[in-house]
Amino acid sequence: MKLKDYYKILGLETSRVSIEQIKAAYRNAAKKYHPDVNMKDSLAEEKIKDINEAYRILSVPSSKRKYDRSWNAYYAQKTRNSLKSKESIFGIFLGDVEKGTNKDEKNSPIRGEDVETEIKIELNEAFTGTEKKISIKTVQGKTKTFTINIPKGILNGEKIRLIGQGKQGTNGGKDGDMYIKINIQDSKKFKLKGSDLHTYLLLTPWEAGLGARVVLQTIDDETKIYIPQGIQSGEILRIPNKGYWDGQENRGDLIAEVKIVVPKTMQEQEKKLYEQMQKISKFNPREEY
Repeated sequence: MKLKDYYKILGLETSRVSIEQIKAAYRNAAKKYHPDVNMKDSLAEEKIKDINEAYRILSVPSSKRKYDRSWNAYYAQKTRNSLKSKESIFGIFLGDVEKGTNKDEKNSPIRGEDVETEIKIELNEAFTGTEKKISIKTVQGKTKTFTINIPKGILNGEKIRLIGQGKQGTNGGKDGDMYIKINIQDSKKFKLKGSDLHTYLLLTPWEAGLGARVVLQTIDDETKIYIPQGIQSGEILRIPNKGYWDGQENRGDLIAEVKIVVPKTMQEQEKKLYEQMQKISKFNPREEY
């Protein structure tokens, strides 16, 4: 299915625009193509429908983000298909003749190539959204710096498109685009798997043995959870809606793996209690194997 270029429909050259700029572009486009002003244009009504549709999608931040993601994926696939198609046509119709020998073809506008790069961002930055500055070297060897907006909840491996920041076009052709792949780095406390976050829940032997209510740190808050009596190391506790974003404004789960931790050093009284437990307890975990 062909995806409409809503930015082009509103007369915008780039997707890096504010909601106010989108509203202003909509007002201009709606005025320009209003059927009452273009009575002789049979397509004016269709143009207005496209303009209204573009405004409805782009004027809401959440739907704008979803559209940008869909467009990035669509355009990348379209570019790949176009290159394959051109190679096939040249092979069939030109035979051994080199590309570009036709005079008209030499002078026709050629769009610049897209370029791709990637950056690493911290898990917390991806969760809340942030701005990043990246510097790349151009074909001429110069360093160019960009400030990119990382939207809240961007998915690992997702690409951000910068329109017109790729290689320069020739013969008046448009410049290519730049695609920046986002690699999310796990934090010391959390690991990202899909839309779920994985962490460890560290418990004392007495909390595990007696049961308790403990505070567990989440990526943006903290929550109290109940520890059942006799919980074992390796058991999993799942806390709903405390994970990462799923790309649809919802959140995955926080998955906590229990680890029972024994103190490395003990006070004399603590040591005596452990010695007393050793004398009176008949529990032997090795007998279960």
